[in-house]
Amino acid sequence: MPKAIDNEINKVIAEIKKINDEYNYFTILCNVQERNTGKLNGYYVSVKDCICVKDIESTAGSEILKGYKPVFDATVVKKIKEEGAVIIGKTSQDEFGFGGFSINTKIIPKNPFDKERSCGGSSGGAAGITQKAAFKHIALAESTGGSIVNPACFCGVYGLCPTYGLVSRYGLIDYANSLDKIGVMAKSIEDTALGLSIISGYDEKDSTSVKKKQEDYTTYVNQKFNGRIGILNYENVDSKVNEQIIKTIEKLKNKLGSSNVKEIKLPYTQKYSLACYYILACAEASTNLAKLCGLRYGKGEKLEDDMNKYFSSVRSKYFSSEAKRRIILGTFTRMAGHRDAYYIKALKVRTKIIKEYKKAFSEIDAILSPVVPVLPLKFSEIKKLSPLQNYLMDIMTVGPNLAGLPHINMPLKLVDNLPTGIMAIADHFEEKKLIQLCSLVKSL
Repeated sequence: MPKAIDNEINKVIAEIKKINDEYNYFTILCNVQERNTGKLNGYYVSVKDCICVKDIESTAGSEILKGYKPVFDATVVKKIKEEGAVIIGKTSQDEFGFGGFSINTKIIPKNPFDKERSCGGSSGGAAGITQKAAFKHIALAESTGGSIVNPACFCGVYGLCPTYGLVSRYGLIDYANSLDKIGVMAKSIEDTALGLSIISGYDEKDSTSVKKKQEDYTTYVNQKFNGRIGILNYENVDSKVNEQIIKTIEKLKNKLGSSNVKEIKLPYTQKYSLACYYILACAEASTNLAKLCGLRYGKGEKLEDDMNKYFSSVRSKYFSSEAKRRIILGTFTRMAGHRDAYYIKALKVRTKIIKEYKKAFSEIDAILSPVVPVLPLKFSEIKKLSPLQNYLMDIMTVGPNLAGLPHINMPLKLVDNLPTGIMAIADHFEEKKLIQLCSLVKSL
């Protein structure tokens, strides 16, 4: 490795260690690597703990997977390595993505603006290091119900969740197969677009991957956005958050014309998406996590009794209370006698939600809404929330995730020295419109 590169990498690794000692963004740091030439030469990439990196412990934030070192790279990891990126470590997250504040894990990341506050979740560590990094950095993150845009908003960075199927899920430790998506975070829309350009594309190893020609999304940065925008309002949004969103909308009206920025309503999405999401996501999670029973992966115990007692013992010991809650909820909704009343009905509602979005996008090009209803909360405030109040934080983000639509957090101005953001949603495979819109909002 050339000496100049060696010195630079060592300097960055030292900075990362210092940041991590103070903010807890990483579950594990990687050894210094030699970089290759490519589009990401000079970039340092962090990888969410649920995305497999060969020979690096990957636990998805769970004690039950402690010690698991994949023998392969996830497709997205393979792609960034081929483009010359240096992988710096695995970032902290809520266990299997179960949470919106990154507190359902042993390593709890702290907000880069206030260490007494949450980074959001579940990709909290990814968002935190993205904000704190003074070097060229892109984070690989993952979203099931809002886990990219939520922490991106809490940490004041861009977070892009792509269309379902645009980015390969091969090598992703599952939460809910029909909802999980790998995306990117960065400080700039330019780096966000660059990251998406590299990790997107068809992968024969992923049965949900879409055969779509790979695009260079960086070409859409600073391109003019001429579309129509629909504004989706929600109740009970913090007044300080709402104020920044209203200011942004007024500037967009002045720029695009009032007739091109109008309020819309999505009745099914706004009323039923949260309940629909938690039924489907928990049902899929209960199935996916069944394989974690102490036999093939991660933690195990000495087998001294029958297999059922062994499985119960291992899972009781190494799953957190939140993981157990979601497994039980999901198992209940799939049981005989409940399946038609909950699971099948939720699938039908999901179809209604998708149709509702598609109808809206026949008349408009993008939808704007809040990301989360609050400013970054203090850990002391989060402790007072009930499980239901925790789930309600996802009310704005579960809709586009259920529909598999691309969406992004656009950072707005700080309020009381805390970040705010606004979410933009586009039709399937229209990531270019999100990037164009981000460029417009940045210029306002």
